[in-house]
Amino acid sequence: MVTPEQIRNYIAEGLSCESLQVEGDGQHFEAIIVSRAFEGKTPIQRHKLVYAALGDRMREEIHALSMKTYTPEQWEKIR
Repeated sequence: MVTPEQIRNYIAEGLSCESLQVEGDGQHFEAIIVSRAFEGKTPIQRHKLVYAALGDRMREEIHALSMKTYTPEQWEKIR
């Protein structure tokens, strides 16, 4: 069973993040991802970047991942 820490590591290996939080119960996960790579991207494009970082794990290991993606500037405004 995959853990939140493993998902965090998978994302961090494939995407440079200023902040990355992952929580979950082994089946369903929620992530808050802050990255400069998201600048100028639509929400769908941002999610595709995260999916690319996860690769085949998204189909094989991770059943459900809800994510919120922010640029560092957006993150500062909502914090």
